[in-house]
Amino acid sequence: MKRVIGLGGVFFKSQDNKAIKEWYNKHLGIASEDWGAVFPWRRKENPDEETYTAWSPFKADTKYFEPSQHDYMINYQVEDLHALLAELRKEGVTVMENVEASEFGKFGWILDPEGRKIELASRLL
Repeated sequence: MKRVIGLGGVFFKSQDNKAIKEWYNKHLGIASEDWGAVFPWRRKENPDEETYTAWSPFKADTKYFEPSQHDYMINYQVEDLHALLAELRKEGVTVMENVEASEFGKFGWILDPEGRKIELASRLL
């Protein structure tokens, strides 16, 4: 079974979202919308398939990263979310109970051994 097939997003907490987005735009050229920005790319094994990596600062008091106490969260794209979550449970990985679906794909969450929340997403096509 394929596990991670791409980097889906980088999310981090910020004390001042507006100022941090302006800094990243001015100094690194990352122009963003209210929620953040995307970096489109194509898969090496299937160049006709376009996907993207999201970049998004969150408010410092966000609850989205809980139960993690870390200030960032990584999203990884996966081939088959439900199959992977089932396999990770068997392997003893802490898997969050909820799975959500939206127009951006299906999402599930796990915790790594140091308590970082990791977001797993079905392919974002």
